[in-house]
Amino acid sequence: MSESVVSSVDLVARDAIVVQDMVRWLERAVIDLNLCPFAKGVHVKGQIHYAVSHATDGRGLLQDLQRELEALAEASPEKRDTTLLMVPDCMEDFLDFNDFLELADEMLDVLDLGGILQIASFHPQFQFDGTVLDDITNATNRAPYPTLHLIREESLDAAVEAFPEAEMIYERNMEVLRKLGPEGWKALDVGARCPMQHDQPSSDKDKA
Repeated sequence: MSESVVSSVDLVARDAIVVQDMVRWLERAVIDLNLCPFAKGVHVKGQIHYAVSHATDGRGLLQDLQRELEALAEASPEKRDTTLLMVPDCMEDFLDFNDFLELADEMLDVLDLGGILQIASFHPQFQFDGTVLDDITNATNRAPYPTLHLIREESLDAAVEAFPEAEMIYERNMEVLRKLGPEGWKALDVGARCPMQHDQPSSDKDKA
């Protein structure tokens, strides 16, 4: 078997693990803790598209983002309502990822998709502005990999209409994480970095 074939096989296997990790995070953290009341419906219906970027820098990631934005815009909402674009090979530093989000939003305008799609984000070292690195509430936006969440505006509007309490989700999630605590979050075993675990270096500057 050629080296390129082995490499391709290994990549497919790695991608499968990335998707598996994200599904576990979605089920155990996002859905089971009800951090997003809209997630369960699209998950159960199989309407979430999981895409793994092989980019090793921002330029490559921007190309992958363009492809996934266009694909989501063209797809039927019944088959693909939302996309999670995972980035396992770059954007490890949250500050770099945060800076990239400006380019991501610009891409929406370039593709004339502003008001049609929007981009949310998750990161293993996510940190809200004004919090310290160890604040457990940062875990609400921590996922196993840097991730761009591509969302249909129409679906979001419909979900908010169905859940009038949506404006209170942020505050509720903060309280849920405080009650859960670092040990409770770690026990979920979702692969997302737990506050109070210092096994990964990161800046403690204000972010987000």
